[in-house]
Amino acid sequence: MVDLFEKLRMEAGPLAKYSHLPDDYFFFPKLEGEIGPRMMFNGREVLNWSLNNYLGLANHPEVRKADADSAAQYGMGLPMGARMMSGNSVHHLELERQLAEFVKKEDVMLLNFGYQGVVSIIDALVDRKDVIVYDAESHACIIDGVRLHMGKRFVYSHNDMDSLEKQLQRATKLADETGGGILVITEGVFGMSGKQGDLKGVVALKKKYNFRLFVDDAHGFGTMGKTGAGTAEEQGVQDEVDLYFSTFAKSMASIGAFVAGDKRILKYLRYSVRSQIYAKSLPMPLVIGAMKRLELLKKNPELKDNLWKIVNAMQDGLKARGFNIGTTTSPVTPVLFKGGVGEAANMSMDLRENFNIFCSVVIYPVVPKDVIMFRIIPTAVHTLADVEMTLSAFSKLKEKLDNGFYKEEVLVSVTKGM
Repeated sequence: MVDLFEKLRMEAGPLAKYSHLPDDYFFFPKLEGEIGPRMMFNGREVLNWSLNNYLGLANHPEVRKADADSAAQYGMGLPMGARMMSGNSVHHLELERQLAEFVKKEDVMLLNFGYQGVVSIIDALVDRKDVIVYDAESHACIIDGVRLHMGKRFVYSHNDMDSLEKQLQRATKLADETGGGILVITEGVFGMSGKQGDLKGVVALKKKYNFRLFVDDAHGFGTMGKTGAGTAEEQGVQDEVDLYFSTFAKSMASIGAFVAGDKRILKYLRYSVRSQIYAKSLPMPLVIGAMKRLELLKKNPELKDNLWKIVNAMQDGLKARGFNIGTTTSPVTPVLFKGGVGEAANMSMDLRENFNIFCSVVIYPVVPKDVIMFRIIPTAVHTLADVEMTLSAFSKLKEKLDNGFYKEEVLVSVTKGM
């Protein structure tokens, strides 16, 4: 027998093995000051590309006023208790009504958090007789929800409709034997690659196979589609998505989430999603603040237009300079390099300390071992000058990488050779 804590110390998880690196720098960094394109990091101002504030609503004056006024009126305690017992309100119901109308679904259920919501929705939808089929690059919240499933699950190659059909054939045979159903899960926009899920392709398979479709559109809501209603709107298949999910943590720049669908299924979920039944209701300031954010999203299409102006300038500029930005078809902008963890650390330090640019660096196991990803999140409040500054910095970064400047295994003082 081993001591549980000693085992955990010896067998650190895939990210915990990097915990020896300086705290608050590569992991758990502290960005301080007003939310926006320029914030303070490590004692200096940096150009920040690492906030999911797509539409710039976090510091919008009307949003700040709505947040402050509702907090002053209600505090963070109201309502007390879970919604099923004592935590419901006319404001919660009104936000649900507005969201349902916006995404063109019969009903909506509010959720306290996106991650928690996805895990619990999957748990509520399926039992041991049912079969789940999901995209191989699904977000961790989907993976964790699938892991809770006591029945069978099949994974299909990322965005590969031939692979999906093969798994649906297996799932159909098994579901016929067990008397269960089939749930297909994918994302509207995949948060690392920025690629849209092939919702149109998935929906087309409904003509041959009997399944229900659950779409996590965290990065698509507010950024994709003519009105901003998401990736399913963008691809013209909103009516065919059985359950549409998004979080408030991206375009809405807040906390909370929602799931939309038919009234009959939403009523079932209200009585079945354990993370909501047994959790305190979403606080009133977050609910009222979300209504203000949704109002601005609907009434100000220029917010999305500004976002895409920056997105297109950044992505076109990177491609013109020969950078690999993968297969993104959304605002999420990965910049991919070949290299190891040591090179990733040195490149990140150089970018932050000498070019005053902050964006998240992604390494194995999130990406393959020989890949370094800098993940840029453009927003509506960035400028074209910000884009040019960043393109210039990345060009210099690439030149130094190609010349072997970042090869050292330990963290170096990257100011040398500047």
